[in-house]
Amino acid sequence: MTAPIRILLVDDHPVVRSGLRAMLAGQPGFALVGEAATGEEGVAEAARLHPDVVLMDLQLGAGIHGGEATRRITAAGPRAPRVLVLTTFDADSDILAAIEAGATGYLLKDAPPEKLHAAIRSAAAGDSTLAPSVASRLLGRMRAPSATLTGRELEVLGLVAEGLSNRQISKRLFLSETTVKTHLVHIYAKLEVDSRTAAVAAATRRGLIRPR
Repeated sequence: MTAPIRILLVDDHPVVRSGLRAMLAGQPGFALVGEAATGEEGVAEAARLHPDVVLMDLQLGAGIHGGEATRRITAAGPRAPRVLVLTTFDADSDILAAIEAGATGYLLKDAPPEKLHAAIRSAAAGDSTLAPSVASRLLGRMRAPSATLTGRELEVLGLVAEGLSNRQISKRLFLSETTVKTHLVHIYAKLEVDSRTAAVAAATRRGLIRPR
């Protein structure tokens, strides 16, 4: 008899965890082995429980971001759990951060139960699953790479949107202020704008960063 797929759920909202728990209940071949409300708890539980798949939200309130939790979990080596991101956000900055951190798949929380179940099975098998909007976004980046922002540029622009100065961004990302300014020059050129405010507005319209 095939062993069930062991699942760890990481989400900071009890109501969401309850809903996901209900969606997984009774599914043949699934075993929900644990839950965590923060990124730190998720990393610790993944190391303790050795699940096959971690369902990971990105925005986890206080503590580390879901992307960082994903990076720490997937860094455990070849036997590390597969991480399937399940979130409400589909901005490029979130998508790229999660995939660069090692996520196997990326689904939005409005996915129907059958899609989630199939994605979990695919993740356990080592196959990738992307929400249609995410797949089309990534395909667009591949088709027009010169017009898209790099992961680092998206990080810088996201911090600009939060209101951080160049000096604050340099400290947050461990970059020199000159490097931050260089990234901004590239961002302005790619977005065809000439100011921080216009860059944030243009990136938000295009879905590159989340609205603030």
